Amino acid sequence: MGLETRCEVRYRGATCEGKALLETRELIFRGKPVRLKIPFDEIEEISAEDGVLHVCWKEEEAAFLLGDPAGKWLRKITNPRTLVDKLGVKTGMRISVIDLENESLRTMLESRDVEIHEGTGAKNSDMIFLGATSSSDLPKLSALRKILKPNGAIWVVRPKGTGAITDADVRRAAKLAGLVDVKVASYSELLTAEKLVIPVSDR
Repeated sequence: MGLETRCEVRYRGATCEGKALLETRELIFRGKPVRLKIPFDEIEEISAEDGVLHVCWKEEEAAFLLGDPAGKWLRKITNPRTLVDKLGVKTGMRISVIDLENESLRTMLESRDVEIHEGTGAKNSDMIFLGATSSSDLPKLSALRKILKPNGAIWVVRPKGTGAITDADVRRAAKLAGLVDVKVASYSELLTAEKLVIPVSDR
């Protein structure tokens, strides 16, 4: 989600100033001496009133003095965006999934009522997911570009923090395939996804 702000937190009878961060799956506060990391799935009660976000979890509670953004943070915590939301999947799309085994992704795609092709790419795909574990997987981009709709997108899903394949490798391979990188998204705790598209001038 990437939201962050400086605020005060009331916790265990004390008030502490620091930085609050709203990530994809957790609410974080970094201050002195209070440091909190609250996973969404551990939150038992949450509410926002008069600019204060009240959170209860695992027999703990804290009040975040956020001001006007408190309501927005509440909505994002109680209705988090799913992976397919972040990746821009829409109902009716034709989607190809190449070299990417992920049952949860398939379940989320099916919930959007899309046309899924696994293993081989489908012509005129709106979106293509390419799993890549090393830079040697990236030459496939050239062939995949040919089956991508002009306004479609290819998501390269690769491991985080490994020298076997880097963002520089993806950008370099994308350029050779006639694509440009436009976005990076967190796919999971271990994987990142980079969005590639055909340049507007070539569509």
